[in-house]
Amino acid sequence: MDTFFLSHGSPTLSIDESLPARWFLKSWRSKVFQAVPSAILIISGHWETDSPTVNVINGHNDTIYDFYGFPKPMYKLKYPAPGAPNLAKRVRELLQNAGFGQVKEDRTRGLDHGAWVPLMLMYPEADIPVCQLSVQTNKDATYHYNMGKALAPLRDEGVLIIGSGSATHNLRILNRESQNVEKWALDFDTWLTESLINGRHDDVNNYEEKAPNARKAHPWPDHFYPLHVALGAAGEQAKAELIHSSWSYAALSYSSYRFTTA
Repeated sequence: MDTFFLSHGSPTLSIDESLPARWFLKSWRSKVFQAVPSAILIISGHWETDSPTVNVINGHNDTIYDFYGFPKPMYKLKYPAPGAPNLAKRVRELLQNAGFGQVKEDRTRGLDHGAWVPLMLMYPEADIPVCQLSVQTNKDATYHYNMGKALAPLRDEGVLIIGSGSATHNLRILNRESQNVEKWALDFDTWLTESLINGRHDDVNNYEEKAPNARKAHPWPDHFYPLHVALGAAGEQAKAELIHSSWSYAALSYSSYRFTTA
């Protein structure tokens, strides 16, 4: 199994037909990834915890509406994908064996919009078991890259590993009026793509020192760390491919990547 990082952008991706990223995700099975995974492990930037935590759901995942002030139809959408308790157990085992301490379980939490919005477009039947793993914003990017490395065996077990965040994520300075991409955002996005394609994993792990406008692109790392998990899970020799690129609000990048083990 390849691993992926998807920029999920705004929650309106769930209903806005004008967003190119929506059509990219809807074409997932026909144009991007035809294999049928046994289960999906998704790492979303919308679940932050102090230590690694998995949701352990024996029935169907609830749909979490963790956004406010959006159109009412969005709050009626459902994505009742089955839980993946066996996968959750395996994730805990791999992380604990790799020295990540006691991995916690959450038996009530469903899927936040960083998980269910892209998955709703990619796998609308909601018939593939899904387990969600949290990020730790009190740690650094290398920690999350190593987390991915620990989870790499899942790829050989038919599990699709997806990091869901945003290539750029500074919601305070989005420009809803401009049609032009802000230079600071474009420079960071270009650096990220070039670094990934050229295999500069160390630079990506040390993006705060290496990338232009790093703190402006990611004033908080929650939406970037899922990329490091997906990249680490693909291995040190992974080949990166930019599989989608588009923008909204002049500074919100939807750049998404596939990582293929060499």
